[in-house]
Amino acid sequence: MREQDVVGAIDPPHPTGIETVEAAVRQQLSRALGGRRGMAEAAAPTITFTVTYVSTKDLQLAIGLSLAIALLLLGIRLVQRSSVQYVVNALVGIGVGCFFVWLGGRNGGDESQQALAYFVPGLIYNAIYATLMILSILVRWPAVGLMVGAVSDDPLAWHKDKQVVKLCSHLTWVLVIPCALRVAVQAPIYLGGRTADDADPYITALGISKVAMGWPLQLAALGMMVWLLTRDRIPVAVNGRG
Repeated sequence: MREQDVVGAIDPPHPTGIETVEAAVRQQLSRALGGRRGMAEAAAPTITFTVTYVSTKDLQLAIGLSLAIALLLLGIRLVQRSSVQYVVNALVGIGVGCFFVWLGGRNGGDESQQALAYFVPGLIYNAIYATLMILSILVRWPAVGLMVGAVSDDPLAWHKDKQVVKLCSHLTWVLVIPCALRVAVQAPIYLGGRTADDADPYITALGISKVAMGWPLQLAALGMMVWLLTRDRIPVAVNGRG
């Protein structure tokens, strides 16, 4: 069966105006990434934490300022009555990071080791995220397919067509790559800092790599997805008809 002949893979609500599988995937990915503003809001607390700690060596100040930035962004969102999802995600990240900082101090680590621990949740998140995505591909329920199903009346209809599953598997691999690269680069830096007499250079490297490999890699992945989705070849069926 040719891709252009595929019908019935997805049955979205009529108001969405989505006519192809590729368009549905693009819409869902845009929501997931939060656009430029959402990605900037996610990066701002990390930049603030890294710059403040490296320049002042004051862990409490670094955490306080990163929290203040996130709360300021949240306030702006509330005033504008726009989605707070991405700022809340950043706040959750700060909270989890602070928990790991506390654990580092409880285990006898000095302030630099505690600051290093702030980056552990990001490593864990990327490792788990990549693992789950790979598993979803291996069991032939790729994560991007679930995103596509979220805009349809029948969330599982996409899985009935092998070509749609194949397309979504390719797109899911694209999402795996940034997470795998982050772990591959940042885990050795973290481990090096754990055994170093002075962890500050490793904290700087982690902060830089986390920002540099954050939204830039997401944009690169999105660009690859756009390239894969430019042809709009797989039509979406409405009420079972193409």
